[in-house]
Amino acid sequence: MTIQWTIVATFLYAEIGVCVLLCIPFISARRWQKIFKSALLNWFVQHGNLYFNVLIAILLLLFGDGIRESLKYGDLKDEEGADGALRPGSHMNIMMHLFRAQRNLYMSGFALFLIIILRRLVTVISNTATLEAKSEAFEKQAKSATDAAEKLLEENAKLKKEGPGAENEAELEKLRDKVTGKNKELEDAKDKLHHLEADLEAVKKQAKGVNTEYDRLLKEHSKLQEELEAAKGGEGDKKDD
Repeated sequence: MTIQWTIVATFLYAEIGVCVLLCIPFISARRWQKIFKSALLNWFVQHGNLYFNVLIAILLLLFGDGIRESLKYGDLKDEEGADGALRPGSHMNIMMHLFRAQRNLYMSGFALFLIIILRRLVTVISNTATLEAKSEAFEKQAKSATDAAEKLLEENAKLKKEGPGAENEAELEKLRDKVTGKNKELEDAKDKLHHLEADLEAVKKQAKGVNTEYDRLLKEHSKLQEELEAAKGGEGDKKDD
């Protein structure tokens, strides 16, 4: 491979490694969010944004070049037709160039596609961490409201045992109002917690879909690598001949 396609292949392998790292199950979403918000990573994003955009532009150009080369040698293959049996050397040369063009097309295309996958993974992980933090906060709020309501109910029961004096009745009414308010807060907290759990489940389903798509890409990349190794073997045999 030429130097530009070697760089593209290296970038593609680096993307695959980052995708695998982000999908490791024992690293929590909150830990990833802390890493994403770290000062070092923010500095790198701010200063490397221009170079990253230039890299994407180069990948787009190489992707277009791969399409052009694939169409070019595909047309040559069709034009050669039955003459390929009469000129095996020329036919083999066209097929080799066609394979290399398709290989370059797939590498640049997968590199661009994995950029989208990585951005989506980072977004899903950040949203999951935010939802988990909110869910925990609402759970604490709901528990606090439940404890306060139980305490007020205990005081209410205690006042009932002491007797229905005027002061006790007024205090009892206040306690009832407080209990009603706390119950309302508890219901609101439970509703918010339910919505957060639903959102978290949706984010987990999206992450599962991204993982499925990533597994499919890995299989296609392995298949392409096997075809490349087979083509290299065929080229070596030709040189020996």
